Amino acid sequence: MPDASAQPTTDADRAIPKPLAGYTTLRMGGPAERIVAAGSADEIIRAVQAAAEPVLLLAGGSNVVIGDPGFPGTAVLVRSRGLRLVAEDAESVTVRVEAGEPWDDLVAATVANGWSGLECLSGIPGSTGATPIQNVGAYGQEVAETITGVEVYDRREGTRQVIPAADCGFAYRGSIFKYVDRWVVLSVDFRLTRSPLSGPVRYAELARALGAEVGDQVPLADARATVLRLRAGKGMVLDANDPDTRSVGSFFTNPVLDRATYELLLERSAELGDPPAWPGADGLVKVSAAWLIDKAGFGKGHPGRGGVAISSKHTLALTNRSGTAHTADLLALARDIRDQVHARFGVTLHPEPVLINCTL
Repeated sequence: MPDASAQPTTDADRAIPKPLAGYTTLRMGGPAERIVAAGSADEIIRAVQAAAEPVLLLAGGSNVVIGDPGFPGTAVLVRSRGLRLVAEDAESVTVRVEAGEPWDDLVAATVANGWSGLECLSGIPGSTGATPIQNVGAYGQEVAETITGVEVYDRREGTRQVIPAADCGFAYRGSIFKYVDRWVVLSVDFRLTRSPLSGPVRYAELARALGAEVGDQVPLADARATVLRLRAGKGMVLDANDPDTRSVGSFFTNPVLDRATYELLLERSAELGDPPAWPGADGLVKVSAAWLIDKAGFGKGHPGRGGVAISSKHTLALTNRSGTAHTADLLALARDIRDQVHARFGVTLHPEPVLINCTL
């Protein structure tokens, strides 16, 4: 990935639109008026303060869809790096991680050091600073379980502060930071357990692949290696030679339904069998978006226009298969899927990535 900090920015440079496609895993997105790279928390703050509105914070670019017109403002590339221990005792460590630290590098380091809590989140592309925004989760783990605080720059108040985990509003694939540009994430603190073993395996697919039972604990390295293998088999580990990985991962979240909507779904899907579902609190039920999409007629490899397609490995991933597709093509396929799922099952799918200067 090109480093925008390699050359100084001049007044003449600011007039030249800079394409953002190269900074996203989708390889889509039009130009920004200006791109600035920031290599530390202080530089991130200064870049945000100096930029004329609007401002786009962009790190790994793995959970963002940028419209073909681009972004009519300054894109700040978050390139801060590093992690350090800030607290420890006999049972746990707390590690502070800079927002721009590549996420999987962090997970690899925690496994190598015998710190349990992030191992099932191996292979997820993107940066550490993005994880609390999305409350990133996979294979039975979520970052909300280990985050103790998020250091932010509050653009409204002009202050730098730490927001405790209890005040972050963590929810399924969400937080107070998502869809709000008030807070700029600078670093994240994680409290991890000193243990050579994973946390209890919660995800049945992972347990089967490990040859274990749900609830078992396994060596950290085994958990990481197995998650990486499972993700790679679904095109969810970045690979320049695999067009299925030109995506944002899962494009739609698993819908969480109230009891009435879930009962309607069961009626409409009676001849297909019950969809995979997970009961939650207050009568809510989370159901499989992948199942809904497939049964609505959009199977693996389903083509859209302009070189986009559903991944040949995973129904939830929409891909820039040709490498030259436009965001409009991707969104057209996403709309077709959303509308057909709603017409067939009465369930509305919602996008997981953040949409920038485009709508679904």
